[in-house]
Amino acid sequence: MKILALETSAKAVSAAVVENGAVLASTYQNLGLTHSVTLMPMVDTMLKNAGMTAQDMALIAVAAGPGSFTGLRIGISAAKGLAWALGLPCCGVSTLEAMAENVTAFEGTVICAMDARRQQIYNAVFDCHGGRLIRRCEDRAIALEVLAQELARETCEKIVVGDGAGLCHTYLLAQGISCRMAPAGSLYQRASGVGLAAQRMVEQGRTVTPQALRPVYLRLSQAERERLAKGLPITVE
Repeated sequence: MKILALETSAKAVSAAVVENGAVLASTYQNLGLTHSVTLMPMVDTMLKNAGMTAQDMALIAVAAGPGSFTGLRIGISAAKGLAWALGLPCCGVSTLEAMAENVTAFEGTVICAMDARRQQIYNAVFDCHGGRLIRRCEDRAIALEVLAQELARETCEKIVVGDGAGLCHTYLLAQGISCRMAPAGSLYQRASGVGLAAQRMVEQGRTVTPQALRPVYLRLSQAERERLAKGLPITVE
């Protein structure tokens, strides 16, 4: 089964084709360009260079969140459009789980961190053994202080991955918690990880229709919080 995977949850944008645990093709940009402009041309060029077409795909996977509100909407919209046109199912993959796929060669605790502002990170924690990830908690927005308290008594090796890794790594070290940063090439979320995580979701029967694909924000946007504070209704996508 060939999976076309998309990642637009943060500053970088990427796409990949994954099949049977192997990354067949991938493309990545971290230039701060607008995802709505760059994503589909990147997909088209990648498929052309790999001698494939969208019709060769069996599933569309996308990083569904957490992440940038605008970025997630762009990725979800693109995935919906592709899946709808091709008559394919979808997988909305946790951004945090996808980034953990970058470091499955590591043995120990994988700490996924995205900067959520407001003195919080988006976080998930996984145990990684023999190339397999075992989730320890649901995706969450959490204060670094709370995460440090959870990890304080652990003695196993720890690695931090994600665009919030620097912030998280510095804080944990200051609290006396030993950990290390993922290598630069494995630090940020990539579509290849989205595709690999989607493979497990397919095996578990966790695919959805394009209509049912939704972003996962974990918390309200600034605009939604302001509307709520004024007693105005908010629309949940």
